[in-house]
Amino acid sequence: MIFLLLSILFSTGLFVIFKFFGIYKIDVLKAIVVNYIVAFTMGFLLAERQIPIHKIYLEPWFFGALFLGAMFVSVFFVMAMTAQKNGVSVTSIAGKMSVVIPVFFGIILYKESVSFLKISGILFALVAVYLSSVNEEKNTKNGTLLFPILLFLGSGIIDTVLKFVQTNYVDDRDVSIFSGSLFGIAAIFGLIILGIKTLKKPEKFGYKNILAGVALGVPNYFSIIFLIKALQIKNFESSTLFTINNVAIVIVSTLVGLLFFKEKFSNKNKIGVVLAVLGIILVTIA
Repeated sequence: MIFLLLSILFSTGLFVIFKFFGIYKIDVLKAIVVNYIVAFTMGFLLAERQIPIHKIYLEPWFFGALFLGAMFVSVFFVMAMTAQKNGVSVTSIAGKMSVVIPVFFGIILYKESVSFLKISGILFALVAVYLSSVNEEKNTKNGTLLFPILLFLGSGIIDTVLKFVQTNYVDDRDVSIFSGSLFGIAAIFGLIILGIKTLKKPEKFGYKNILAGVALGVPNYFSIIFLIKALQIKNFESSTLFTINNVAIVIVSTLVGLLFFKEKFSNKNKIGVVLAVLGIILVTIA
């Protein structure tokens, strides 16, 4: 259970850091690239079993890491945009209510339990995503709803594929190097995008973007490591683990947004938060 607790704490830290990106005018793409380089380095330095980098492609989990690396870059960018435009609490809810996606696939692929309570919880969560993401003070044409929806879908796909690859292809000793590899792949994709952007409009990298990337990379690495280690716990259904993980992150992130960033909630947002927690509780009890 300690792995699950640590994953919750480090994941919550990501949302808070992204909020500061907007406050300090951090270049999101540059910081994300640095973040992945840091996480990649940590993965290989802390690995229990060393594998030469040039032989990584021979590992059974390589193509899963390749897909996840590409998804990580996309979802992290969307997460940063959501935190800046919609707030920390909305970002955590949109991202973490995506638990309905891995829960659904857990039921289909791994024959995990299904009941009226679990289905009801999933429906509550879907409604909560919309209500908690509505910002009545902004024009939805400017992407107020777009980023939360993209974050919801992307996060769900990542959790689902991560569980599938971890279950079928990743040895317990390779958790760190697997994580480091997908971070490295994400860094490569990010560098390509950044290179294209720089060719069109050359500009300095900036020390603050490097520092922001380092600050993001450390908790990002540990959030994935501890989540995978929690998934390795036997006799613990992934649908239950994901729901506990996600509701805790929602609650903690919401409290942080309200207490430290003075974020304001409309009545719809408040209802969304309540439904989010209720939905997750129903799934967990089921």
